[in-house]
Amino acid sequence: MHAAEQASHWVQRWTHLVKPQGLVLDVACGHGRHAHWFYSKNHAVVLVDRSQAAIDSIGLPAERCEKVVADIENGPWPFVGRQFDAVVVANYLWRPLMPTLLASLLPAGVLIYETFTQGNETVGKPSRPDFLLRTGELLTLCSSLTVVAFEEGFEAGFGADCVDEASRQDMGSARFVQRIVALREPAAQAGNSPRHLLA
Repeated sequence: MHAAEQASHWVQRWTHLVKPQGLVLDVACGHGRHAHWFYSKNHAVVLVDRSQAAIDSIGLPAERCEKVVADIENGPWPFVGRQFDAVVVANYLWRPLMPTLLASLLPAGVLIYETFTQGNETVGKPSRPDFLLRTGELLTLCSSLTVVAFEEGFEAGFGADCVDEASRQDMGSARFVQRIVALREPAAQAGNSPRHLLA
């Protein structure tokens, strides 16, 4: 059931920036929708989540999928000294961890990040400020990287009358979101300025 959930459209859109067969770290991976996506694109994946049940539900072969159960907010970082070709984070925010995530990128590594932002408290959860990005915050947090794309704004989501199940899974209900794709090193393909694309 969980493996069938569609990878985020943002993640799908920027997967091509990840080095072919590169190693991808999926942070707070949940039931592994992005793990399955990157695995299907011939990437090895390293997964971390605090939920043993969630990790156990991800049925990917061990030779290309390393699963780690860890409380990355209250315990030690389980990947000290390791770096990855991509770090992927979706619907998760723990600000003290951001420097560690950026340091976990290999040269030319890609950060693909999206989560909720201020305003979401008016439409649902999460609503606590600790879990909501401030306006433009990802740009500040990623100032040491080369920003390829940035989005911030309100998404109305899809109601029950939406016939596209995949889109409904991805968009869900109304939400305020912020997203970024950034490279640890400048690349010839990277633009000179971020893009603000959401209406």
